[in-house]
Amino acid sequence: MVILTEHPVLLLLAPVFLLITFGCLAGVHLLIENVSGVFKTTLVHALSRSFGLQFSRVKLTVRMPGDLAAMANCEPGHEGFMLHPGPVFAQVLLADEINRASPETQSALLETMEEKPFTVQGATRALPDPFFVIATQNPHGPLGTYSLPESRLDRFHRRLSLGYQDCAAEGKLLRGQDRRDMVDAASLP
Repeated sequence: MVILTEHPVLLLLAPVFLLITFGCLAGVHLLIENVSGVFKTTLVHALSRSFGLQFSRVKLTVRMPGDLAAMANCEPGHEGFMLHPGPVFAQVLLADEINRASPETQSALLETMEEKPFTVQGATRALPDPFFVIATQNPHGPLGTYSLPESRLDRFHRRLSLGYQDCAAEGKLLRGQDRRDMVDAASLP
């Protein structure tokens, strides 16, 4: 893995990066439990770029509509509703802060993870192949969150934590680099 030796964000997080890579290759979904600001999004985006996979990130909130799979809109010039694929149609989906989503939204996402293809308003759609979900949740600050019950946690093959980086490692990650630059640099030539 040339990427790990050349890019600081991936090198410092190499053990977790490898677990996520294996999860992606095995076709299983993962849950990362960590506080904000530990490079979860950067890491997952870099992984998707390194394999040339389409990436989508959804910041889940209580007010988010429950239908992440697709939206039906009435458009001028068309009879009836047009079905527009939602963010789950990416090959790598980062469902950020799943515990902030309402139980209905959580159920919609978990059902989409489990059942492929799926039907939305009578139209059957296949998810891309591969389809890999990494959900995150912040274990601190339970105010305004909806814990995933054990019956829903079984949709995730593994629960991971990135932990905190020490000050020197975090300085290396941040020194003079925009996170987008780190992700762009992770693309294979």
